Amino acid sequence: MLEEKTDRIWKALADPTRRAILDDLARDPQTTGHLVQRHPDLCRTAVMKHLELLTSAGLVVIRREGRTRWNYLNPVLIQRVCERWIHNHLCQMTGAMGRLKDHVESHKQRRE
Repeated sequence: MLEEKTDRIWKALADPTRRAILDDLARDPQTTGHLVQRHPDLCRTAVMKHLELLTSAGLVVIRREGRTRWNYLNPVLIQRVCERWIHNHLCQMTGAMGRLKDHVESHKQRRE
């Protein structure tokens, strides 16, 4: 089940339009109508479909006020993705780069 949720998150993040919508929501919560205005290349239906996928992945939270639908970025989930994937891989890469640097420098000193 966790794997399924993770797959939905990565599927949602894979699309540049959805990432642009998330960037908009990172600045401040927005109504669906405002998001449609911010993305004139998309019809309202397309924006709604993108929001539906983002919501099902847990990246966007919706709050209704009467007929108005407010969309909020879920920063907790973004943080978890960052910690789980980016931070872990970055630490591994940084360690590997440090070891490579040490190896190259020790080889260089032996040659001199």
